[in-house]
Amino acid sequence: MPRLDVYQSLWAMDPGHGSHDTGTTEEYFAMVKNAGYAGVAINLGAADRETAYTTMPLFRQHELGCVINAFPASMEDVLPVLEMAREFNAVVVNIIAQVIPSSLEEATLMVQDWMEEAEKENVNIEFETHRNSVTNDLGYTVKLLEAVPEMKLSVDLSHYVVDREISLPLRDEESELIDKILRRADAFQGRVSSAQQIQLQLEFPQHQQWVVQFLDWWEAGFRHWRKRAAADDTLIFQTELAPPEYAMTGPDGMEMSNRWEESLVMKGWIEDLWNRLEKEEIDATVTGDKTHS
Repeated sequence: MPRLDVYQSLWAMDPGHGSHDTGTTEEYFAMVKNAGYAGVAINLGAADRETAYTTMPLFRQHELGCVINAFPASMEDVLPVLEMAREFNAVVVNIIAQVIPSSLEEATLMVQDWMEEAEKENVNIEFETHRNSVTNDLGYTVKLLEAVPEMKLSVDLSHYVVDREISLPLRDEESELIDKILRRADAFQGRVSSAQQIQLQLEFPQHQQWVVQFLDWWEAGFRHWRKRAAADDTLIFQTELAPPEYAMTGPDGMEMSNRWEESLVMKGWIEDLWNRLEKEEIDATVTGDKTHS
């Protein structure tokens, strides 16, 4: 059956301002491994390539998979990332394209060119839904997906909630557009946002309506993905609770929650959701077999 692999963002391991204990990169890799994660995501927006390369032995030492989050603005930026992906044996490169083309045609050609280059290099790439990128706008991204049916998408809905100032309850138009995004999702990134904040504390009472909404979206996305997945496919969910200024701070400049503990809470939610959907499918199969016996 299809498999779920939950990855932790190395950027999210930055203790920022009092989120959790400061450690070495090696200690962070050990924490991720001991917590049962399948791998680590390197963020090239938070660390340069030279620094990122120092982590290569840690992936091998801890037997963790690698995802690369990259922020290229041109083909010249893409090429070294593809080379790095081969060297790290990365399962995927999440592209946050630092380009907002003036026309859909221009965006289509750029995405196709980058995909063709990645295919030549035998590297799996996905385009992440992200502010200030080619996927900046929700409606525009839906049109881009229609223009490029083979385009793979890594879905982080937190950006669209902020970008469009989406409020609850959702409007019909917003629900329809988000559903089109979820139907094309090839991977997910985990963060809960609101119309005004990019990253909410997961266990604060006032944020629970948004936690419920994101869990509903992830469930819908998982269901869509499982319907089209092959038996040996793997869905990657990346917990990415980032340091300030993503994380909110109080008047003393200190963070208001422990992001590492929150990452583990989110990981548990996602694994429980996946197991429930898998059980539903198994039960439906058994029931169907009995019906036809």
